[in-house]
Amino acid sequence: MVTSLTSDDVRAAALALPQTTEKIAWSMPTFRVAGKMFATLPEDESSIAVRCPKEERDELVLAEPRKFWIADHEAQFAWVRARLAALEDADELRDILADSWRQAAPTQLLEQYPELGFPERG
Repeated sequence: MVTSLTSDDVRAAALALPQTTEKIAWSMPTFRVAGKMFATLPEDESSIAVRCPKEERDELVLAEPRKFWIADHEAQFAWVRARLAALEDADELRDILADSWRQAAPTQLLEQYPELGFPERG
């Protein structure tokens, strides 16, 4: 069942991750761990941008184009956008944010929170 997730849901889920801070950059909320950005709430806050390895990103977009897409100005970077209205629920939002957080977090922090797992790096 599709729910209506909001920027407040994004903020709560992101800030629940260890050592996450929020900072306004480029006139939008960004979420960072150890100073590295792992999520943004671009434009009208109807989507999020998160870190995603390019190979996985392309597969996500092909598999679920109504949910994920690549913004033109982010195509050269390992980021993907997810439409909040297309996400199944808050659990899916948390999973997406946690995966992006793992990619940005330093190894020492990942070791302190083993329940969050390590990113799969190829």
